[in-house]
Amino acid sequence: MSETVAPRPPRVLAVWLIVAGAVGWWAAFSLTMERFHQLMDGGGPASCDFNVLVQCTANLTSWQGSVFGFPNPIIGLAAWIAPIVVGVALLAGARFARWFWTLFWLGIAGAMSFVIWLISQSIFVLGTLCPWCMVTWSVTIPTFIAVTLHLLREGIVPVGPKVRDAAGSLMAWVPLMTFGAYVVVAVIAQLRLDVLAQL
Repeated sequence: MSETVAPRPPRVLAVWLIVAGAVGWWAAFSLTMERFHQLMDGGGPASCDFNVLVQCTANLTSWQGSVFGFPNPIIGLAAWIAPIVVGVALLAGARFARWFWTLFWLGIAGAMSFVIWLISQSIFVLGTLCPWCMVTWSVTIPTFIAVTLHLLREGIVPVGPKVRDAAGSLMAWVPLMTFGAYVVVAVIAQLRLDVLAQL
């Protein structure tokens, strides 16, 4: 009698979700503390202010830094818990329903959209590069790519076998795609802000 073998959990994705969630949460926590310290010190400079270009203060004190009426990092403090929980659950062998993955992806996609907007505001409007913000960008981008490809590969998104196979093959290229995204942001920042001349 043949036995049904349960599919192996996506361990690499699970580990990445835990790491990304931890890094993203720490960045959000650090920015939140910087904002609290500024409020207590009467608006003094943040510890992550290195020069006019690389700083946190301009981002934290702008309206872009409090889009919903409170500091953006507070969103990260709550939101980055989700990837950690999902990653730990996957490592433990949990299997989620399609609706769960859909909601999780929508959250990741929302984060990615927000990050793209924040990148554009930081570079083109504020003219700054916030260190902790860039840490958040650096983990959001690969998380979005990896989760999207996972949903396609596993058929959670109803697509044909060719698309599933392509997504499975592309999973190995997530680091390279992520690096490509970093390069695009770096080039835009250099062209707009002349970063190298100000470091």
